[in-house]
Amino acid sequence: MENAWNGKDGKPKVIGIGDNGRASLPPRYLEWIGQCDVLVGGERQLGFFPEFAGERIVLKGPLSEAARRLKEEAAQGKKCVVLASGDPLFYGIGGYLATKLDVDVYPATSSVQAAFSRIGESWQDAELISVHGRSMKGLAQRIDGKPKVALLTDEQNDPRAIAAYLLEFGMTEYRMFVAENLDGDRERCGWYELEEALGESYSPLNVVILRHRPEAAASVPSWPMGIDDEAFAQRKPDKGLITKKEIRVLSLAQLGLKPDSIVWDIGTCTGSVAIEAARIARRGAVYAIEKNAADLDNCRTNMKRFRADITAVEGRAPAGLDAFPDPDAVFLGGTGGEMQELLRLCSARLRPGGRIVLNAVTIENLYEANRILAEEGLDVSIAMVQPSRSKPILDMTRFEGLNPVYIITAVRKQPGEASEKESSASD
Repeated sequence: MENAWNGKDGKPKVIGIGDNGRASLPPRYLEWIGQCDVLVGGERQLGFFPEFAGERIVLKGPLSEAARRLKEEAAQGKKCVVLASGDPLFYGIGGYLATKLDVDVYPATSSVQAAFSRIGESWQDAELISVHGRSMKGLAQRIDGKPKVALLTDEQNDPRAIAAYLLEFGMTEYRMFVAENLDGDRERCGWYELEEALGESYSPLNVVILRHRPEAAASVPSWPMGIDDEAFAQRKPDKGLITKKEIRVLSLAQLGLKPDSIVWDIGTCTGSVAIEAARIARRGAVYAIEKNAADLDNCRTNMKRFRADITAVEGRAPAGLDAFPDPDAVFLGGTGGEMQELLRLCSARLRPGGRIVLNAVTIENLYEANRILAEEGLDVSIAMVQPSRSKPILDMTRFEGLNPVYIITAVRKQPGEASEKESSASD
């Protein structure tokens, strides 16, 4: 990589800087900063160079504006340096700028690297997540079962908020290591139990490591796909308003979920499908709606029980769906008289390549759903499923059939992709 400015062909340099400011930079980097015409960075980073006499650009507001300014300055032949915390390519501005213009990146030690060095542990096997400027929504299912997690924080999502969140989902197998002001004069590091962390105050500059307590690791709950029906909180005394495990597993398979899928569960009831979907689409998001308040309470109980932080709201779909982002997958456990309106809305909102899966128990609903989804231009396939479960009878075993269910799957084609009917016709 070129180590000197090169006139009008010189690229902007994105330089990582630690909390100890100038002391974290080698002489060559300090020389580039002294020679540059434009210095870009946050107020804290720029504050390390009060003597700089050139043009300063403070990073505030949309990064797109900073990228535009930087591109204009570089095009005029000005020497530009961007200061960023730690490794600019690790949840930093460097990754964004590299997609917008040609830059050279010079990383410093990231805060996560430094934090793991303080506890003397490797970090290549850690789950790395940023909640800096982001919602913690969905964090529970993303980290559940992960023995080692690193979190980049901010003033709102600080160690106290993280500890409270984990306690809400019963994730007491974790201890918390908080590293504050790393490499700075006010560095402070320490381990906390989650309850202890609630009562502390922290510097805004911190990183959190979560670690399974050795004595608790063996008792961390685990739920493979196909959670038993009886494990879910359900309406009493009339249990049974749940998508049965056998049908649930087949329906989830038909949804074709990916780790980052956006999922709707309409008429979620106990939340069984939404919760299992969240445990598959851990980096995505699940949105559930339920008209019955008592069922929604059970859903929220099950969310905590199975560590699935989904968005669950009370309402009668299609009302309320406009607040959800466009889905990759939609599950309908059943519909009332609003089937036509609901299926047309879901079809219109479905992303390319997305799927709608509907469970129907009557041939009338089967016929209507098939007709509407086909009219909306989706590829439709249907499976009729009737599981039977073993039951003891004296010293023998018999089978008892569950109600037959039609699993209707509708797929929106990707642009330019042939439908199943078109593909079959060409074979």
